[in-house]
Amino acid sequence: MSQNKRDWDVQPPFLYPDYKSTVLRAPSRPLVPIKHTLSELTGPVYGHDLIRPFDNDLTMNARVNGAPLGERIIVAGKVTDERGRPISNTLVELWQANASGRYVHKVDQHDAPLDPNFFGGGRCLTDSEGNYKFYTIKPGAYPWGNHPKAWRPNHIHFSLFGNQITSRLVTQMYFPGDPLLDYDPVFQGVPEKYRHLLISNFDLGVTEQDFAIGFRFDMVLRGDNETPFENR
Repeated sequence: MSQNKRDWDVQPPFLYPDYKSTVLRAPSRPLVPIKHTLSELTGPVYGHDLIRPFDNDLTMNARVNGAPLGERIIVAGKVTDERGRPISNTLVELWQANASGRYVHKVDQHDAPLDPNFFGGGRCLTDSEGNYKFYTIKPGAYPWGNHPKAWRPNHIHFSLFGNQITSRLVTQMYFPGDPLLDYDPVFQGVPEKYRHLLISNFDLGVTEQDFAIGFRFDMVLRGDNETPFENR
């Protein structure tokens, strides 16, 4: 990870009072660095050898008796370093709510229907040029208890694994033109000049005829255009 000051300016603060849960989880004392052990530096990467057919296709990987409901979309992009060099063979995972704004998780008790044909999770490896692609359903907005009338914008969570399980980065991708972005403290917690790095772009080249609208979301690990990550 780069120690360039500008890299750190990209990232959201650990403590952002408008996002209430950060008040409870943000560190109140200086962090204590822990030296990596040999197993952390050389251990196997979790999940790279477990990629199965349709793992990157959320419109197919949980079908029981039909296609999932909602607007089909394609999310594609490239993972690069600060010099634009592709990061190949990186495990990219995503998870999201369904079209009604509900996750397949016992903690999610939002009064919205679950879709029996949609699990909401997927994974793939970047190719030699750092490219990834997912087929999925556009997630719905959902209420959360952070503040009065609080609704999370449509978003997709992304996770990137490096060459060991301890090197994991997590971020969120948003959609262009979403009016809820102006009221969302998770998004607003990112420094203003870098918020655009979390918003995908409509991409006609990624769009597939008669099937799905395409969005591009590139992720940069370091440098001036570094993607804001939640766990930096």
